[in-house]
Amino acid sequence: MPGGGVAFAMALDWTLAALIGLTALGAAVAGAAILGLWEARRRTARPRAFDPDELDHADHAVFLFEDERLVDASDAGRALLQGGPEGTGPWARLCTVLAPAFPDMTERLATLARDGRVELAAHDDPDLRLQAEWRRGVARITLRQNGSGDGAGPIDRLSLRALDDEVATLRAIVHGTPAPIWCERPDGAVIWANRAYLLQAVAQEGDAGALTWPLPRLFPGLLIGPEGTAPDEPVAAALAGADGRERHFEVHARARAGDLVLTAFPADAAVRARAAQRHLTQTLTQTFAQLPVGLAIFDRERRLRMFNPALADITGIGPDSLALRPSLEVFLDRLRDLKRIPEPRDYRVWRQGLVAIEAAAAGPGYAEVWTLPSGQVLRVTGRPHPDGAIAFLFEDISSEVSLSRRFRGEIETGRAVLDAMDEAVVVFSADGTLILTNAAYDRLWNSSPACRPGEIGVQAALRLWLDAALPNPLWHRLRRYVTGAESRVPLSTVVQMKDGRHLACRLAPLPGGATLIGFARPAGTVRPGATNGRAAEVVQPPPPARDMFGPGGDRADGGDAAAG
Repeated sequence: MPGGGVAFAMALDWTLAALIGLTALGAAVAGAAILGLWEARRRTARPRAFDPDELDHADHAVFLFEDERLVDASDAGRALLQGGPEGTGPWARLCTVLAPAFPDMTERLATLARDGRVELAAHDDPDLRLQAEWRRGVARITLRQNGSGDGAGPIDRLSLRALDDEVATLRAIVHGTPAPIWCERPDGAVIWANRAYLLQAVAQEGDAGALTWPLPRLFPGLLIGPEGTAPDEPVAAALAGADGRERHFEVHARARAGDLVLTAFPADAAVRARAAQRHLTQTLTQTFAQLPVGLAIFDRERRLRMFNPALADITGIGPDSLALRPSLEVFLDRLRDLKRIPEPRDYRVWRQGLVAIEAAAAGPGYAEVWTLPSGQVLRVTGRPHPDGAIAFLFEDISSEVSLSRRFRGEIETGRAVLDAMDEAVVVFSADGTLILTNAAYDRLWNSSPACRPGEIGVQAALRLWLDAALPNPLWHRLRRYVTGAESRVPLSTVVQMKDGRHLACRLAPLPGGATLIGFARPAGTVRPGATNGRAAEVVQPPPPARDMFGPGGDRADGGDAAAG
């Protein structure tokens, strides 16, 4: 049994191997069958619309189109398409070539998918026929000639007609162009020219009969370039007109088969514009040269494009250095070296400030006052331009700042003098607005901190005085006096307060229509605080002024009598 068991095991192994091999072979066969079935179904679903042998006709032009895409064409058909305009697709070329003979071709072929077949006859040659068939999304268009004809094939005649039409169209366009167009050989001989060139040549020669062949060169000094080559940029040229005025042109050249085709476009308007621009630039330069303000204009690449002499005077940078067109950063670095910029504490922070200056000037604008270590004060202004340029203005305002400081000091001194006076003083403008008070006035009338100069008028001040004083004719006349409704001469009187004190009041006109009103103790009163056995200080009477109530109006009881 051991020998039989081994034999049985070997037979089992061979059986399994055979089954596995058969299984793999079956899978391969099944896969191939599936692929073949899929390919057969694909061919069945989209069979070939036309046999390629059908295109092999030497005397017929045959085209296969799927929509407007050319699938295939016969040799004669491809030759026919060469007669169409360049830069267009095959369908547009075919329509252009066949349209003169078959005017309604596009309308009739639009129904080909529905009708299945369309046949057309040329309107000027009944023997020339166009046949179109539709098979499973592909259009087969055949152009054939029936009968003997005149010896020339339909393709040749249609190609010749298309070329004739194109030549006629181009000739009409070229000769109708107002710009001179001509063709030159490498030696400069003019071998062809359009009507505008001929008219210009006649105007130059003065007689149409004087023209000979080859034609005269209108631009004999024109430098085009090496033989057979054309320059990349237009060439400027000029001609003397019949009226003696010079006419300007921009000549464009194009190489063609060893010759040059040239076109001269009128450039009088461009030349006048450039001349006006130069004149404007010169005018601006002369104007800027007279300005006391330093001007520096940087282009979009942030290089100096324009400056005036005042810039060199204010910044200390020499004109030679400015003429080198430094960048904005180099310009500001140079200002720092010359100590014409506020000295920074940190160089890195200062460099960041340069970027901030450029960004501010290119955006909403930059304006700052620079106080230099020398004491000079500059007002620096940066303004953006629409083309990306930046203009900086440097103005020396040292004298203006010094004058402002001096005026401010004088004003502060005058204010201190007023505050040191015992007399309470208030000043009103011509329209009755309070513009000035001193410390004695604030103490006397307990004026509110809200009652600041420029914010209250004479009427509000009157209410404050009436609350603390007895009635007096002064109060009725004061508002009219301040606003100029009555004669403005110095006046004085005495008013009585509700606490029993008497005050000498005077009204004095000031320049500009302003009015000064002063309140002081009357003459002969004792100044409070005189004690310790010292003699009492007697306040002297103020300078005589016109009494607002006539003679004797300064009496102490005058106000009470008026009040009563």
